[in-house]
Amino acid sequence: MNFSELFKLSAPLGRFSPDGRCLASCMQYRLAVRDAGSLQILHLYTCLDQIQYIEWSSDSLFILCAMYKRGIVQVWSLEQPGWHCKIDEGSAGLVASCWSPDGRHILNTTEFHLRITVWSLCTKSVSYIKYPKACQQGIAFTKDGRYMAVAERRDCKDFISIFVCSDWQLLRHFDTETQDLFGIEWAPNGCVLAAWDTCLEYKILLYSLDGRLLSTYRAYEWSLGIKSVAWSPSSQFLAIGSYDEKVRILNHVTWKKITEFEHPATVVSPKTIVYKEVEKSPSVETERLSFPPTRALASSFFSTQSKYAVSEVPLSLHYVKPAADRANPKMGIGMLAFSPDNCFLATKNDNVPNAVWIWDIQKLKLSVVLEQLCAIQCFQWDPRQPRLAVCTGNSNVYLWSPAGCVSVQVPVEGDFPIVSLSWHSSGDSMVLLSKDNFCVCYLEREEEPTQTPGCEVL
Repeated sequence: MNFSELFKLSAPLGRFSPDGRCLASCMQYRLAVRDAGSLQILHLYTCLDQIQYIEWSSDSLFILCAMYKRGIVQVWSLEQPGWHCKIDEGSAGLVASCWSPDGRHILNTTEFHLRITVWSLCTKSVSYIKYPKACQQGIAFTKDGRYMAVAERRDCKDFISIFVCSDWQLLRHFDTETQDLFGIEWAPNGCVLAAWDTCLEYKILLYSLDGRLLSTYRAYEWSLGIKSVAWSPSSQFLAIGSYDEKVRILNHVTWKKITEFEHPATVVSPKTIVYKEVEKSPSVETERLSFPPTRALASSFFSTQSKYAVSEVPLSLHYVKPAADRANPKMGIGMLAFSPDNCFLATKNDNVPNAVWIWDIQKLKLSVVLEQLCAIQCFQWDPRQPRLAVCTGNSNVYLWSPAGCVSVQVPVEGDFPIVSLSWHSSGDSMVLLSKDNFCVCYLEREEEPTQTPGCEVL
């Protein structure tokens, strides 16, 4: 495993292009596009204001830069560096911007969600979608890019409109049986659309492409409901995380619950492997001591090394009781992610902020728990194999695979708190992001995180 040097950032905005050839990053109002391998700057673009959001087109030929404060979107071309596009929403304002799947249309959501404007880069035509709903996940595209679903709110009722992305014609428009629609997401096969209600009510509805209601699932009533939703890559399972600290798995045949995963504060099953992160101060040989000490030696006095140790069960995890008098309590299943091979599900229970739970989907049981010293900031699966990368706001990156678990410290001077990470499409590298810097971690394909021979047992 190798690491690049640190590069400056003004916000945690670093994105590999979909084809894996380039890496885009932002520094104030400048957009730098680097070669993903050498990290040499290929293009440097200057925007009109500080960049708040970037997104690659699906074919990696264009990159979008959104400046929400000024209501402006600028688009840059990698093939023709002299070409650029500026979209100014004017007094309507701008709160969100994204590409269409074809990479030739841009969808801008105006302030107060008055409308969605569809701008064509090819014909310079403009289309409008009225009444978009202000919710967490109000726009969803099918994986093949053929259809788009939009959550709408009109006359105090929730609706969903399905559009054909090739010509933006309305295909279906139907109302939903929700009190306050919170999010929508297509299954990877594009056949089923999941729509879920606000956290005040546990309800998830499943619609076909033609707008038929296939099923409704409600686990309980009169309590905080759904917090996170994730489809499996095969579209066979729908995982629903809720505020009661459980994940429920629905099957794609009957849309009934096949199992539920609980997240108790104590791990009791002897078949569950618990990897506990421990810190150890490095030992310094007395022969190397000198006065005044060298800079490297002085820093080693205060540095600590992190590694994993296998803990014996039963084991109590660090549990945080949420504040009952505050909105958006830190409780329930806040993060869900299936592995690309459909074999594992990684979850995070916000009541146990320092732990990642990894479930075996084939056996429908808990396989591994990773207990960290700091709260989990982000985790993401390798797109090519069942390998999970985790960051916790320090300068370490953690990797888990069925072969074992490893903790690696990024070898940089100074502080580098990693708050986000993103895999390269090949799975051979990933970009590690802090608020002010980023670096690239390179992994060799044959390199697997393995259990170290001297692993301690607690």
